[in-house]
Amino acid sequence: MNCLIIDDNKVARTTLRQLASRIRDISIVGECSSAMEAYNLLSDEHVDLMLLDIEMPGMTGLELTRNLGSKRPIIVFITSKTDYATEAFDLNVADYIVKPVTVARFVQSMEKVREILQSRSEQVNFDRDEFIFIRDSNVIKRLKLSDILYIEAMGDYVKLFTAQRFYAIHATLKVVEQRLPPSRFLRVHRSFMVAIDKIDTIREGVLIINDTPVPVADAHRATLNKRMNVL
Repeated sequence: MNCLIIDDNKVARTTLRQLASRIRDISIVGECSSAMEAYNLLSDEHVDLMLLDIEMPGMTGLELTRNLGSKRPIIVFITSKTDYATEAFDLNVADYIVKPVTVARFVQSMEKVREILQSRSEQVNFDRDEFIFIRDSNVIKRLKLSDILYIEAMGDYVKLFTAQRFYAIHATLKVVEQRLPPSRFLRVHRSFMVAIDKIDTIREGVLIINDTPVPVADAHRATLNKRMNVL
């Protein structure tokens, strides 16, 4: 996988390069001392993974992540502070490592990145009629669309809930949303999608599916009411 290192500290970049050199399937395609430099490089270079510092002059690592949108590479934040962890994981990054980085912690993180890369290409396959294929504990299973009640994003995972259980897969909610039929499923919150025909009631910004409350964001309420043909 092609890797880009972004850190304003030269010593930190050298350390990350040395760690990455221990992983046989990582190829360093560049080093950047600022987020803006990385942003410009990404327009010309194919990058699978970014090892990204947060606190940098000018644009921060968090701002770079937001500006890249949904087509960004996999991101591992590597920073000296824990303060940004919650905000970072809200952006669905792969990992958050606090400096100094140990070999064991770096290897663990790269294993997670490798799983995500694999899941992006084969995790969710959609048949446009009745079902999807999901990878559940290294077993590919067929899941009927009619069995899905709602879907929740949880960090690096997405949970697909049925009446009996849920399935956790490595994917983003955006990827799942793109592969499910919009006639049957609707985004109602940054972390939730629902099967429209499974909604029981809606009240005070919350909808109920199978006795489970699901939040509805203000930005999605009008679209939800229109899709449900509410009078």
